[in-house]
Amino acid sequence: MRVFIALLGAQLLTGCLASDPLSGKNDPKDPWWEMGFTQPYYMKVWVEDTAVEDINGQLFHRTGGGSAADGDPGYQKEWARGWGGVGGNGKSVVGADLPKRIYVRWQSIVEPQTYRAWVDIPEEARKIMLASTHRRCPKTPHQTARYMASVYLGLAPGGVVQVWVRDECRNTIKVARAQAEVEPLGPDQGKNNGRYAYKISEKSKRYIEQYGIPYGSW
Repeated sequence: MRVFIALLGAQLLTGCLASDPLSGKNDPKDPWWEMGFTQPYYMKVWVEDTAVEDINGQLFHRTGGGSAADGDPGYQKEWARGWGGVGGNGKSVVGADLPKRIYVRWQSIVEPQTYRAWVDIPEEARKIMLASTHRRCPKTPHQTARYMASVYLGLAPGGVVQVWVRDECRNTIKVARAQAEVEPLGPDQGKNNGRYAYKISEKSKRYIEQYGIPYGSW
């Protein structure tokens, strides 16, 4: 009798899991996760290099770089104070399990200064990343779960690094913050005679002349 009850309980549990309208277990998904970059409005950055250590202790080099997501909303208010919209195209970190920590080295064009930092990614962030591709959003249970988990690094003047992930409803969730150190070798680690990837743009220059760089707001 006890065996029968145990088997019945297991069947009921299996049936509940199978009929769970929010389960995205069988929805299509990418085996990897993506990493993208964002910046405060008008605070241009250039990402020189990144690396990832995953939860298995494996280290992946040159996992992304280049420009960060940007915008040009005008000059009617201090758009650069705080963070605007977080997003932009990311790059798959092929072969890596969920991240334990991320390294980033970037140029802050508007200062100008070059920074580097290792950022620890908390367990809560990994749980959100996993759920984002395995659970459907309660508001839209008819839609499949996200195809790929995402991490966004926000890079700001003064060496501030902010990290977000997206949940199952595609909301960005703040999960970490770090203070970078100045790269002593300068841009491109001294291989480009101290030259930065860009000159400050006229739009950024105009914005900074009007409002300044809002250190401490990130």
